[in-house]
Amino acid sequence: MKCVDDYRLKFGKQELVPIMIGGMGVDISTVDLALEAARLGGIGHISDAMVKTVSDRRYNTKFVKAKLQLYKHNVANPDKSAVQFDIGRLIEATHLHVDAAMSAKKGSGLVFINCMEKLTMNAPKETLRARLRAALDAGIDGITLAAGLHLGSFALIEDHPRFRDAKLGIIVSSLRALQLFLKKTSRLNRLPDYIVVEGPLAGGHLGFGMDWAQYDLATIVAEIAQYLRAEHLDIPLIPAGGIFTGSDAAAFLEAGAAAVQVATRFTVTKECGLPDPVKQEYFKASEEQIVVNQISPTGYPMRMLSNSPAIGDGIRPNCEAYGYLLDASGNCSYITAYNREVAAHPGARRVSVMDKTCLCTQMRNFELWTCGHLTYRLKDTTRRDEDGSYRLLTAEHVFRDYQFSRDNRIALPE
Repeated sequence: MKCVDDYRLKFGKQELVPIMIGGMGVDISTVDLALEAARLGGIGHISDAMVKTVSDRRYNTKFVKAKLQLYKHNVANPDKSAVQFDIGRLIEATHLHVDAAMSAKKGSGLVFINCMEKLTMNAPKETLRARLRAALDAGIDGITLAAGLHLGSFALIEDHPRFRDAKLGIIVSSLRALQLFLKKTSRLNRLPDYIVVEGPLAGGHLGFGMDWAQYDLATIVAEIAQYLRAEHLDIPLIPAGGIFTGSDAAAFLEAGAAAVQVATRFTVTKECGLPDPVKQEYFKASEEQIVVNQISPTGYPMRMLSNSPAIGDGIRPNCEAYGYLLDASGNCSYITAYNREVAAHPGARRVSVMDKTCLCTQMRNFELWTCGHLTYRLKDTTRRDEDGSYRLLTAEHVFRDYQFSRDNRIALPE
């Protein structure tokens, strides 16, 4: 059987190693991780999830503090409709983050940014437009449209000078979602440069209902490929979700995929933004600890470790500082759930909220351990040291293992 290195992802005359590292927020897919993928000839992602928080941590800005000070008077108010993002500062934060990646990039690969439509930020259209355009202004190689149908996203940047220059892709989990996107954007005469087909075993938010286990990535990819052939559309397909070995990846490439997107195995690399103790939790996880639930305020099912500290944590909504999931009316389902529990337990110092989580605060604090379905296999990819801890890997080691391994083998670190 061939290995991944026998194939190349082609964008015009440019040829890349057909490995794309997914864009995991909040700063789990760090600039360092994306730069390693690009240096090695593949594609790395950064994420613009909570980009102002990431900017404060990485580039010593004070965006979160400034926003909190501006809306401090509203902290105890359950109505968050007044809490708005400063578009200028949002643009500045995005530009800082993208520029840090692009100015340091080496090698023949590319750096993309993952842009989630579900980060509605109390002004869905305006904030999405700002993030997309700022990323293009700062020189990002490409944008992957994620967490939503993105039916109007191309229109937000159609007049940007890089609209037809940058690589633009969409993540879908069904043929129907792709058809809706293509129909809506057809007037722009601008096809996506690639399509990431994310299956039911992926990490984080899923593009399926709670019946996710009834679906299969290979089947969805084949269905979309057949449709594209029938429509005479030559768009690279990139399967994602549950591709754990180089042989898994090569099987998709042999079947006609242009590349693969992988993420789970990179969560335990030194370049990943998760704190080292959390990486150890990923290594230790059992299959039974990996669950899909509906606690995300986005409305999407979400895969995570069942021992995530965020589950059931009734922390007060921190929208004045963050507020990335506020809809156009300033609502969030966690706020509703939190206020319900406060009303039901008058005088309680802390309530428990089981049905929803404050995604902003918990992801910012690395307390919500989102993961792929095959996370329980991570312990088989490394060695255990004398103190009982699992040895962290380098992004290069994992990338090369995907690129060159055969026969479902996984190379252990030296």
